[in-house]
Amino acid sequence: MSDPLVISNGVLVTMNDAGDVLHGGTVVIEGDRITQVLPAGAAVPAGRVLDAEGKAVLPGLVDLHYHTALGKGYSDHLPLLEYLETCWYPLIRALDPEAAYWAALASYSESLRCGVTTVNDMYRELDSLGRAAREIGIRAVLSNDVAIAEHRLDTLADNESAFRRWHGEAGGRIEVRVGIEWLPLASPELLRDARGLADDLGTGIHIHLNESLGEVETVLARHGRRPTELAADTGILGPDCVAAHCVWLSDAEIAMMRETGTQIAHNPTSNAKLGNGIARVPEMLAAGLNVGLGHDAAECNNSRDLFEVMKFGSLVHRANRTDAGLFQAPDMLGMATRNGARALGHETGELTPGRKADVILLDLHHQAFTPLEPGNADHLYSHLVFAASGANVTHTIVDGVVLLADRVFTTIDEAEVLAKANESFLRVLERVRR
Repeated sequence: MSDPLVISNGVLVTMNDAGDVLHGGTVVIEGDRITQVLPAGAAVPAGRVLDAEGKAVLPGLVDLHYHTALGKGYSDHLPLLEYLETCWYPLIRALDPEAAYWAALASYSESLRCGVTTVNDMYRELDSLGRAAREIGIRAVLSNDVAIAEHRLDTLADNESAFRRWHGEAGGRIEVRVGIEWLPLASPELLRDARGLADDLGTGIHIHLNESLGEVETVLARHGRRPTELAADTGILGPDCVAAHCVWLSDAEIAMMRETGTQIAHNPTSNAKLGNGIARVPEMLAAGLNVGLGHDAAECNNSRDLFEVMKFGSLVHRANRTDAGLFQAPDMLGMATRNGARALGHETGELTPGRKADVILLDLHHQAFTPLEPGNADHLYSHLVFAASGANVTHTIVDGVVLLADRVFTTIDEAEVLAKANESFLRVLERVRR
C-alpha cells in the first residue's frame, strides 16, 4: 500500500452526526478509506501531502437519480411525454455501444468536475457504462431501462446479464441494480418479476414514480391504482428501492413510502424544467422519509452540477410555500451527501474515520466565497449552497484516488472524450432521422 494521502490545512465540512466544521483540519486517507479526521494543531502523520489551505474539504456529492446523456440541449423545449416520445426514446433506441461509452465518459467527467463522486445511473448499454465508470474512476450504481417488450427498451434478462458481468467490479465501485423505466411502460407482472429478480440477486431497484400528473392519470386508468399504490402492491417498494421524482404523491402514498422505508430521489430542477410540478418534500421529511438529490438527465436539466440543484431545490420550495425558513443550506448539503449515501447503502457522505475516501476540495479564494468570516460555519454553508458551483471544485477523490487534480483529469483525455461524445451524438442523431 502506498503512503497515506494527507489533506492538510483545509476547512473540513465533515457532514458527520455532530455537524463539525474544522478550520485548519486534516483528513488522512489510507487505501480507499478515511482513517483520521484531525483538528488544527493535531499531530499529522507522514505521507503524500495535499495542501488544502484556502480550500473547503467536503465528502463527495451523491447524484441519486441520474441518466447518462447523449443529447444535452437537444429538443428540450417540450413537456415530459412529448419530449420522451420525440427525443429521449428515439435517441436511446438508436444507441450503439460506442456512443453509450463516450456519452457515459462525457457525463461522468462533468459530474466529477462538479464534485459528484457517486452516480445512480439508469440507462442502456451497461457494458459501455461499466467500462466508462471503471476507466474514469467514478463510483457508479448502474441499472437498465427496463420496460415491457413492445416499447423496445431493455429487459430483465438484460439487467440480470449486466449484474453478473459488472456488479462488484472495480473493487466494488461499480454496482448494478434492477431498473424500471416507469409504470406507463410496465405491467404488474413485470413489476413483480423485477422485485423477484432483485431479491434473487441480492440487489436493489431504481424506478421512476409519480413524476407527472399525466403518469398518475394513465396508471389509474389502466390499472385502477396510482403508481405508488401499484408499486407497493407488486412489492417494488422497500429500503433497497430508490424512487425518483415522486412529485405527485398523495398522503396515502407518502405513508406507503414511510411504511416500506423507500428512498426518495428529489429532482427539483428537472421537474421544473419539464413542467411536472414541485414534489411535496416538506411532507416527506415530516413523515421521516430519506430524501436525496438528483439532476436527472442533462437533456432535461442541461447541467450535471449538483450545487445548482441544491440551490434551486431550496429556492423553489421557499417560493412555493412562501416560507424562507425551509431548506436551509446545511439541509440541502445533507441531502446531496449523507442522504444520498444512506439511500444507496454506501459508506460515503461524511468525512468520518472508516468511511470510504470520496472527498472533494473547493477553492475558497473566489468571488463565490467572498466575503467569508473566518470561523463562521453558517456563512460557509450559505456560500456552498447558494453561491458555489461545480466551477469551484479543484480536486475530486474517489476510493482514495485523485481523479481531478487542480481541475485536471488524471484518468482520461478530456479533449478526446468531448470530441468523441459530440461525434457519437451526431451519428446517433443521423440514425434517428432516417
